[in-house]
Amino acid sequence: MPTAAFSPWLIRWNLEAAGEPIRTHASQLLPVLHDGQPAMLKLPEVEDERRGYLPLEYWAGNGAARLLARSEHGEAMLIERATGARSLAAMARSGSAGDDEATAILCDAIAALQKPRGPAPSGLIPLETWFKDLFPMAQERGGILARSAAAATELLAAQREIVPLHADLHHDNVLDFEAKGWLAIDPKSVIGDRAFEYTILFCDPDLADPEPPVATVPGCFERRLGIVLAKSGLERERLLKWILAWCGLSAAWVFGDDDDPAIELVIAERARVALDAL
Repeated sequence: MPTAAFSPWLIRWNLEAAGEPIRTHASQLLPVLHDGQPAMLKLPEVEDERRGYLPLEYWAGNGAARLLARSEHGEAMLIERATGARSLAAMARSGSAGDDEATAILCDAIAALQKPRGPAPSGLIPLETWFKDLFPMAQERGGILARSAAAATELLAAQREIVPLHADLHHDNVLDFEAKGWLAIDPKSVIGDRAFEYTILFCDPDLADPEPPVATVPGCFERRLGIVLAKSGLERERLLKWILAWCGLSAAWVFGDDDDPAIELVIAERARVALDAL
């Protein structure tokens, strides 16, 4: 049964519950039917998720799930729902060929989001702000985090090709919409260098479930790097520095939650080794 939190929106948008409520770390979700079509009612609970309507409106269903309705400040959103059976996480876990295919699909999804459009919406979070938690943690812990912070400082001061960013584009946030293809869901509300968007996939799907390992398997990082470089047109050094910076940021968040960022630290080290070999 839907919780009371959903009731006003079910009435307001004339929705029919079509499944059990889902809770994530940042939102309450309810599968619904909207005019007979599958949709998801989302109640974000943190600010960067509430602002997620900004990029969704900007992308307008091109590369991302379509936003069907929202409250004034994003406390509630109605978004088209994926019904396809395919999963990029499952694909990546099926072996190196499947992982290569999943990586290529993620790159295509990013390219769709980054196609030229009009002016970016106001209210997006600058990438400099997004990275703020890295620097105090790097100062406290040093090591590879200090190297990540140095890379981030350099990159953030010299950003190029500034676009709205999904900023959480991993294997479980690009879904099978059948005839519409693979579309992104659940964006954050960030703006910055387009290269950043390609970094998150390097730690996944392991961050969602580390067993069986994929991202940390020997050879995976190098294969993914080759695919992303070919698909994105980014320079090797630029991409490697952004990967190093991202892994440090994600590790800082995990350390802040008193947990172990083992996966991020492995991928950061591989990025460092590749950088030092240039």
